[in-house]
Amino acid sequence: MRKLKEEIIDFKPRRALLSAVCVILATWLLSFLMPTEASEFGAWSLLPATFLIVYIFITKRILESLVLSCLMGLIMVAKTVNVFSEFSVILTETMLDPDMVWLIIVCGLMGSIISLIEKSGGAMGFGNWAAKHAKGEKSSLVWTWILGIVIFLDDYLNSMTVGSCMRSLTDKFKVPREMLSYVVDSTAAPICVLIPISTWAVFAGGLLEVNGWAPEGMGLVYFIQTIPYNFYAWVAAIMVLLVIFRIIPVFGPMKKAYARVAAGGSVAPEGSEKIDLYSGDNFTTQTKPKMMNLIIPILSLIFFTLIFDIDMQMGVICTLVVMFILYLGQGLMTAEEFADCVVKGLQNMIMPLLLMVLAWVFAAMSEQIGFTQFVIDTVAANVGVALLPFVVFVALAITQFVTGTNWGLYIIALPIVIPLAIQMDANVALSVAAVISAGVLGSHCCFYSDATVLTSAACGCDNFRHAVTQMPYGILAGVIAAIMFLICGFIIG
Repeated sequence: MRKLKEEIIDFKPRRALLSAVCVILATWLLSFLMPTEASEFGAWSLLPATFLIVYIFITKRILESLVLSCLMGLIMVAKTVNVFSEFSVILTETMLDPDMVWLIIVCGLMGSIISLIEKSGGAMGFGNWAAKHAKGEKSSLVWTWILGIVIFLDDYLNSMTVGSCMRSLTDKFKVPREMLSYVVDSTAAPICVLIPISTWAVFAGGLLEVNGWAPEGMGLVYFIQTIPYNFYAWVAAIMVLLVIFRIIPVFGPMKKAYARVAAGGSVAPEGSEKIDLYSGDNFTTQTKPKMMNLIIPILSLIFFTLIFDIDMQMGVICTLVVMFILYLGQGLMTAEEFADCVVKGLQNMIMPLLLMVLAWVFAAMSEQIGFTQFVIDTVAANVGVALLPFVVFVALAITQFVTGTNWGLYIIALPIVIPLAIQMDANVALSVAAVISAGVLGSHCCFYSDATVLTSAACGCDNFRHAVTQMPYGILAGVIAAIMFLICGFIIG
């Protein structure tokens, strides 16, 4: 372990280059031992995923790990020098995917909205108000949790808004950014899957219709049936409060974060400036901070998202129009300054978006080599009715941890799990809830999932440190949820 730590500290570019060459060469040689057809890879499909996790833990270099893992998978398929052209093709297809376009627009403009709120003094106004009600570390984190519940419409909106609003307050009370990130992240997606008027509910409800469980137009009604069984979401959201009040103590890497701050260190772990939305931001406001400059944009975002059938893209675009009128009407900035701030916000999102693009490329590569399908087929062939929810939850949580696809996992898994549960005469609502819970757990622990990346960016915390410090609590919540799925599997099948 000591040598491993020394290797991390003493990481050299030339050594990294040599490692990359060795990995690519070794994969190319191994590829000749593999089946010709990707659909027949079987256990070989686990190779890139295993390498990805090990390499991330050793080097802490997530971008490099994702690229090498993608190349490994493509070498397994192509077995020729065409692997780089294949990488170019899959990257282009990913960037042209409508969901990725939506993600870039929504997250990019969310960065602009947050930057504008900061410049207008809205964030400072909210911080001043919150400071009057929060008298210490615990109360500041409780307010963070409460705000996370209030902004239930979408986990992106939740993480980016709550993280950016509360960081200055928690910094004041010397709360490590890792703890702030944990509270924000473990409130966002869990709350979204427990409330049937969120983007998660609409998306999952649509899949329930497409895959034959819910009748047309009844997707949300059937989604509501899964809510009592979304055990990970319930446990994760409640556990946040238990950790805040130390009923569950601070332990593991999170304890080290607290020790760093107690010793006079920074509230943000080393390397956080690379992903911090406010890194290098020199915007200042000369006006009196007003909380309405934060409240009106947030309410506008929720309002417009709802009236456009829960379309976040329309919500962010209309909100920018409202902010333009609101801020220029108060004389807070000129049109040119407004535009500069929008661009600055987009620039701040480049690193988070790059991580997410590479995560999607890795997920697409994993689909090509049959990784997820192999895991699901293996599970389906070896479980009975009582064990189905438990095994689905555990297997898909691990799959989500590796691929970081979130909703992509639902698209792949639900068409298999729903017919399987119906065929086995299992409780479909319980089985679907196991899939949904697995997606949330896996994304919480994944180093490069959108949940981890966006929360880290908003809170100003290195995403590796956020994932590592949140992981023990996510695993604890996951173990409790797994036991509940196991019990319910035997009771209600």
